[in-house]
Amino acid sequence: MLPSFYQEILEKYLTHRQLITLKMLVWVLQTQKEVRIERLAANLPLPIQENSRRRHIQRFLNSNKLSVVLLWFPIIEVILARLFKPLSQLVIAIDLKPMEG
Repeated sequence: MLPSFYQEILEKYLTHRQLITLKMLVWVLQTQKEVRIERLAANLPLPIQENSRRRHIQRFLNSNKLSVVLLWFPIIEVILARLFKPLSQLVIAIDLKPMEG
């Protein structure tokens, strides 16, 4: 489901349980058009009550382990290293305007 290099990096920073939660969330996000905690909780395949699933998702998403610097920068570095030659120039434009639904 996730590329192997994602798996390697994620395994360094997340517990086994957190990794499983992340994989399930990615799977649910791919199958749902609407992204709200309640909707994710309703579709997350965990053997606990829906309200508990909602709290589980909220705690997981607020976890410091999902920090951009700790977790996502290493993944972005690997992606960029695979796509671009060393010392080549890369320009990244970031649009900070909120998306409209």
